[in-house]
Amino acid sequence: MGGWIIVGVVVVLIVLWLVFTYNGLISARNRTQEAWSEIDVELKRRHDLIPNLVNTVSGYMGHERGTLEAVTNARAAAVAAGATGDPAKIGAAENMLSQSLRSLFAVSENYPDLKAIAAFTNLQETLTATEDKIEFSRRFYNGNVRDYNIKLQTLPTSLIAGALGFKAFGFFQADDGDRAVPQVNFGNVPPSGALGPGSLPPAAGSGPPPMGSSGPPPQN
Repeated sequence: MGGWIIVGVVVVLIVLWLVFTYNGLISARNRTQEAWSEIDVELKRRHDLIPNLVNTVSGYMGHERGTLEAVTNARAAAVAAGATGDPAKIGAAENMLSQSLRSLFAVSENYPDLKAIAAFTNLQETLTATEDKIEFSRRFYNGNVRDYNIKLQTLPTSLIAGALGFKAFGFFQADDGDRAVPQVNFGNVPPSGALGPGSLPPAAGSGPPPMGSSGPPPQN
C-alpha cells in the first residue's frame, strides 16, 4: 500500500513539473514573439519613410541616380526579407538599407539647399527617432531570445521541449554603427579628405545618441 502511495506522489510531482515547465515555456515564447512584433512595427515604419525621403531629395540630387536607386533597391530587399520572418535575413537586409541611407545622407551634404526643405529635415529626424526605437527593440528582443533559448537548452527542460514543439529563436543581429542614421552637417563641412573613410561629420548641435527598447531583444 505504501509503495502505491509513493508511486502516486511521484506521478503527481512529475505531472506538476510538466505543467509548470510547459507554462513557463509558453510564457517565454509569447514574450519573445511580442518583442519581435515591436521590431516589425518599427521596421515597417522605417520602410514607409524611405519613398518620401527619396522623392524629397530627388529634385535636388538629380545627378545622384545611382545613390537613390541603391536606397530604393535596398528598401525593396528589406521588405522582401521581412516577409520571410527570418531574423538573420532581415538583419542582413536592414544593415544594407542602413548603409545605403548613410551614403544618401553623405551625398546630400553636397546640396546645402536641402537644409531649407522642412520635409527633408523632418524625415531625417523621424528616421533617426525610428532607428533609436528599432535599436531599443532589438536589444529587448535579443534579451528575450537569450532567456528563452537557455530554457530550451538546459536540463531537464531540454528533454521535453522538442517533443512539446518548442524551437529556438534566432537573434536579430545588427551592426550598431549601421543602425545609426548619419547626421548631416550643412554648416562647415570639412574639406575632402579631412574625414576618415566612411565617417560622417556630426550634425550641428546634435547631442549624444540615445538608445533602448524592447530591446527586442537579446544578445548582440
